[in-house]
Amino acid sequence: MVEVDIEKTLLRKVGEAVHRFDMIRDGDRIAVAVSGGKDSVTMLEVLLLLQKRAPIDFSVCAFTVEQGKFLKPVAAVGEYIQSLGVEWTYHTDNPSLRLLEDQPDHGCDICSRFRRRAVYQIARGLGANVIAFGHTADDLCESLFRNILYTGRISSLPPVTWSRKRDFRLIPPLIYVTEELTRGYMEAKAVPVVPCGCSLRTGTVRRGIREAIADWEQEHPHLRENVLKAMSNIQPGRLLDTRYYDPETNPDLETENEKDEVAAPATEFLQIVNA
Repeated sequence: MVEVDIEKTLLRKVGEAVHRFDMIRDGDRIAVAVSGGKDSVTMLEVLLLLQKRAPIDFSVCAFTVEQGKFLKPVAAVGEYIQSLGVEWTYHTDNPSLRLLEDQPDHGCDICSRFRRRAVYQIARGLGANVIAFGHTADDLCESLFRNILYTGRISSLPPVTWSRKRDFRLIPPLIYVTEELTRGYMEAKAVPVVPCGCSLRTGTVRRGIREAIADWEQEHPHLRENVLKAMSNIQPGRLLDTRYYDPETNPDLETENEKDEVAAPATEFLQIVNA
């Protein structure tokens, strides 16, 4: 029963994200980036459920990039993916392995650049036009705080973007899904997961922000939910960017007590998905 309830919640949240930001379109072939962890495996499962219910036709395949940082072999994850009837590609990225030998203390930016190159190569070989990544609501909140605190920008991860050559649409269907939910779903289904060693690193900016948010949530249980809601309820006239500040015409300055609820659209797509 618990698994069914979580599944319904996942479908509702992913369905809302997909519809609101037009993530998946008729005829798409989606290459799902499965890192081996709980989020990406959950994403794959929910996309397969969505595939059966959505009023559009799209196909799904999966791939994993080996960069030498998994804590144990990912064969079990691959076997599970194939048991779902999904084509799975396991790609060993030799440049990343050489990077580990030549620069063992390299930063995340270099590793990400190598991984991105491999991801595009794999997706091209799979004939995909969409690549799905397992970024969650937690990732969006952490990205927002990281940009505010360390880059001086109010920004986070975009719901949809394009590769530089615009040959791939990049989507994160789990943007409304918390890691608590993906963890519960994987535990309920007893699905094998293989985390990356990077996820356990301490002393990083990302880890520090994640721990700070967890501490704040001890006193404010809905903090992540409210931060996520804030990203959909921006009042630019109350910020300091002069491109949006005009006290003569700005409706954001009219009252202090605006209702901050953003209603999800009731559409045919969501009604079918949630049926």
